[in-house]
Formats: sequence, structure tokens, C-alpha cells
Amino acid sequence: MGGAQSVMDADVLVCGGGVAGTMAAVAAARHGARVVLVERYGFLGGNATAGAVAQFNSWQTANGRRVVAGLANEVVARLRSYGGAGDHQVFTMSTGHKMDRVEYAPEVLKLVLDDLVTEAGVQPLLHANLLDVQSEGRQVRTVRLLTKGGIVTVRPRVLVDTSGDIDALKQAGARFLALEDGEALQPATMMFRFGPIDFGRLAAVPAAEIAALARRGFEQGALARAALHSARDPFSQDAWFNISRLGIDATDALALGRAEIEGRRQAWRAAQYLRSAVPGCEDGRLVAFATQVGVRETRRVEGEHVLSAEELLQPAQFDDAIAAGAYPIDIHPAAGGELVYSALGDDHAYQIPYRSLIPTTLDNALVAGRGVSATHQALAAIRVMTISMAVGQAAGTAAAMACAAGGAVRTIDIPTLRATLLRDGACLA
Repeated sequence: MGGAQSVMDADVLVCGGGVAGTMAAVAAARHGARVVLVERYGFLGGNATAGAVAQFNSWQTANGRRVVAGLANEVVARLRSYGGAGDHQVFTMSTGHKMDRVEYAPEVLKLVLDDLVTEAGVQPLLHANLLDVQSEGRQVRTVRLLTKGGIVTVRPRVLVDTSGDIDALKQAGARFLALEDGEALQPATMMFRFGPIDFGRLAAVPAAEIAALARRGFEQGALARAALHSARDPFSQDAWFNISRLGIDATDALALGRAEIEGRRQAWRAAQYLRSAVPGCEDGRLVAFATQVGVRETRRVEGEHVLSAEELLQPAQFDDAIAAGAYPIDIHPAAGGELVYSALGDDHAYQIPYRSLIPTTLDNALVAGRGVSATHQALAAIRVMTISMAVGQAAGTAAAMACAAGGAVRTIDIPTLRATLLRDGACLA
């Protein structure tokens, strides 16, 4: 890119093409905004594709009440039209908690997200990396991107940062929340694909035996965490396994590189253990690594409201609720093999307020995804991809509305935002 294309004007600039960012971009474009969506890879999806998480968790409460819908539902429907998603499942975890999920093929999700942004009229800017952000006072003015053709400058009316690490808002001057005493960033994971698997034999193994195999693998040093958690690929007899653990600050480039290398080593050891010890996996091989480690937590923006674990567990009701969730507080400690779960009641759901999307120091910016304004414990619940899609849809809808007010994200009419989200199929409670 160069010449006349080196400067672009946009109503809404979305930085980060993960599922939160893609939903934000599509929602904003469907509501009439000119949208540029920036992504460092040549495909969209973030942890859902590059990280190969391969399952969307927690669409409903334990008793089956749906709390995530809207664009997230559309993603699954389109995946199924390609044959790339399984049925909605409810299962009991090793902790005894009920969980529901949809398994999907990460490669097919790339197609689905391509379709969504193309049909909505979003301008994707792939293979682009953030260079810098220029602000004047409380206004983001320009965002410069490094592309294959050189530097591209985008002048947005509203910036939505869905980059996970919230790099754009950091450069724009946003403030961030600190970890409290005794807290540590949740570790990253290198997903890996393994197969073929005899899923009938594997499913027949009692849960207590699976837990014992996981514990034995951890104690022997073959597994980095005491888990054998996986999601089946809909097109094959393979599964994507989530059983590595990498304690890093992923905003540190050197540490992130070391984690990628160590993650592949952990995956290789885990695959050998699956072959040698787990029924149904005897004929399997490590087939592929995820493109990148999946990162659970880095920066959390300081927002107009800091969502707390206590508010999730009450659950608190918010006049400006723009999304809901039912995923439990799920903390992966930086060390050790276990998880820390805070169980929810059978019909328990919580809300995410719009104010948690608004950085305190900026007037024309929003955040969605795992960088929203929440405590460490609250983020452990709301970081999952289903909820991130719901929050992304809300952020994009709000950004489009804010364009009519000169980009002022605080002045939009909250009842109108909520009514619009409901008309678009979202769940708010």
C-alpha cells in the first residue's frame, strides 16, 4: 500500500481481529459505520484460530438458560453450514461442574469470519502491525500501522481496542489495573492437535480414571497441568488438547518467544503420554501445533467501572448491562497442576456493564475482549470467547452510535444501545 492509500479515514477502527474484534467490526459496519479492522496475521480469529482453542464454552447457565446469543450464534450457524461445528454439548467437568460447549474446526472458522466481514462491508487490513498512536488530550487522532507496503495512517472517529494486550490504548495513554498482592497473570497454553483417537473408547473411561491419569502424568512430568482436556475436530478423528501451562507476561517479546518454544516441548511430551497411557489414544500422533500460544491475561484497562468477582457472584444488576455470561471464575495458577473454580448456581448468570468498556482517560475509545476493566478474578470468568463475542458486538454497536456524537462514547443513549442489542439477538441478562 502507498501513495493515496497511505492515509485512511474511518468511522471505527478496530485493532485486533480476534473474535471480539471481528464481532465489533461486523456490528459497527451493520449499523452504518465505515470500519477498518486491523490484524497482524493473514486471517481473523485470534485465540479461536491462531490459538486453536477449538471450542466455544458456556452459552448457558447450568440449567440451560441461554445467556450468549446474537452474532456469536450466527458464527456457530455459519460454521455448521460449512460442516465445521459439532452439536451443542453439556458435560460434567472433573471438578463436578456442568459445562456446555460447541466444538469447531479452527480452519473453518477462518472462512466464517472472512464471510462475515466481507458481507458487512468491513475493510480488513491484514498483515498489519501497530506502530504508534497519536492522541490530543482525551482524543485518539491517528493510528499508524506497519504493513508490507509501508506505513499506513488511519484517522478514526472511534478506536476499539480488541488486541488482547490492549497495545493501542497503552500507546494512546490509557491507564491499566495492577495485580493485587498474591495474584499472578494466568498462564498461556500451547494447544496441539493429536490423532487419530478412538473416541468411543476414550469416552468410556470413567471420569475418576481420567482424573487419575491426568494426575499421574503431571506427577511424572509428562503433563504440565493435571488435565486431559480436549475438543474434537469435526472433520476427523483428531482432537485439540489444552494441557500445557506457560507462566509468562506475554507483553514481553522475549518471554513470549521462549514460551512458544517451551509450549511445543510440553505438547510433544504430552502427546507421548497420551499414546502410552490414555485408552483410545494408542495410535495417535502429534499432528500440529497452534500458530501461537493462547494467552489468557495481560493488560486490563482502567475503565469507568471495574467489574469485580463479588459483582459476578451476587450477581449485580447494571442499568448499562450490554452482555451476560455464565462461565465460572476459572483461574489457572501460574504454577501447579490444578485449577481454581468458583462454582455458580444452576440458574446463575451475571452482567457486564458498558462502563467497563470505557477507558477513564479517553473519550473516543472502547475496549473489548480480555482487556476490559475487571479485576483479576472477574476476568477469569468473562475472558472466554463466547462472552468476548458478546462484548465485542456491544462495543461495535456502541462505536457506531458514538460516531453520530462526534465519537464521544460516554454520551450515547444507553437504553437505545440496549434496545438495539436486543433487536440484534443479544442476551443482556
